[in-house]
Amino acid sequence: MKMRLRHLHRDERGMTFAFVAVGLMAFLAASTLAVDVGMFMTARSQAQNSADAGALAGAVALAFDDFNNRTPTGPAVQSAIAAALGNQVMRGAVSVEPGDVTFTASPTGQFNRVRVDVYRTGDRNNSIGTLIGPIFGVPTVEIIAMATAEATPANAMTCVKPFTIPDRWVENSIPKNGTFDRYDNKGALLPNADVYIEPDQPGYVGYDSDVDKGTPLMIRAGTGNNIEPSMYWSWKMPQEIGGDFYRENIANCNKAVFGYKSMMQPEPGAMAGPTADGIDDLIAKDPNARWDEGQKKVITDLHPTPRIFPIPLYDPDFYQSGKANGRDASLRMANWVGFFVESRNGNNVFGRIVPILGVIDPNAGPAPAGAFPYAIRLVQ
Repeated sequence: MKMRLRHLHRDERGMTFAFVAVGLMAFLAASTLAVDVGMFMTARSQAQNSADAGALAGAVALAFDDFNNRTPTGPAVQSAIAAALGNQVMRGAVSVEPGDVTFTASPTGQFNRVRVDVYRTGDRNNSIGTLIGPIFGVPTVEIIAMATAEATPANAMTCVKPFTIPDRWVENSIPKNGTFDRYDNKGALLPNADVYIEPDQPGYVGYDSDVDKGTPLMIRAGTGNNIEPSMYWSWKMPQEIGGDFYRENIANCNKAVFGYKSMMQPEPGAMAGPTADGIDDLIAKDPNARWDEGQKKVITDLHPTPRIFPIPLYDPDFYQSGKANGRDASLRMANWVGFFVESRNGNNVFGRIVPILGVIDPNAGPAPAGAFPYAIRLVQ
């Protein structure tokens, strides 16, 4: 018996099974790490995509649909929810409720940020099941993602057109005559002089993307030196010259970026013919787009539609003071207005004022308080 116990003590048979058992446990642990943790990371990335999409959609709706409506049924909240739900996580829907869409202030103090939280959790009855985890007592995992987007005033613009109309001014003429009259031919102020207030100054009365949304606007080629509200001046964009280049820049997008107070050199002549041709080409790219007065929006199958574009607004004071003091005719950008072109009749182009997206130029200064365009960007 003693010999038998000593033999068993030294017997190594069966150790393979012990090693196999330990190795199997290690393999299962590694499988959990490779499968479940990998799945968890994928789900986390997809949830972040969902939150990002929701925040961006909410910020776009805030800027383009109704900046003042932050109610649960308003366009910003509903657009954020719809966009977030449109991005599944591991082939399952996230949970986003109206209370998960909140509005916060930017460093400027303006409540122009939209935060969206998305959930796949046990509390929302949509947690994510694991594959190997149940063996180790982890049958599900929970995912929460958050994103914040901002509808911030843009400090620059691209895809502008080679014609420009004056920004709005304060009409003081008696009787009102619909033209900007501030200086006489010697550069002195006129009695009851009209006043232009720049968009970075208090009291700016220029075009507003919220107040003026949907307002009909007819623009036409200008003649003489009068400054009238809808009269456009043609100006020479960078690079090439000539009528073909001018028409091309109306029908398509010139990628040059312009900041506030960028200078514009007027084109000789009204360029009425190339303007009409370019507008016709632009309308032909999306012939079925239309303005819906009930919804106060453009109905189109193209997003974005090329028939919405920015028109640069020039500073009427700068132009007229230059002419009165003997400077060469020069135009200076003061702002931009979004324009949906509806039709053209001869020299007259008809459309609607609409919100427009601008860009953020890191080399430019801050956007003025009265900036018309917004830039949409993720900030968190």
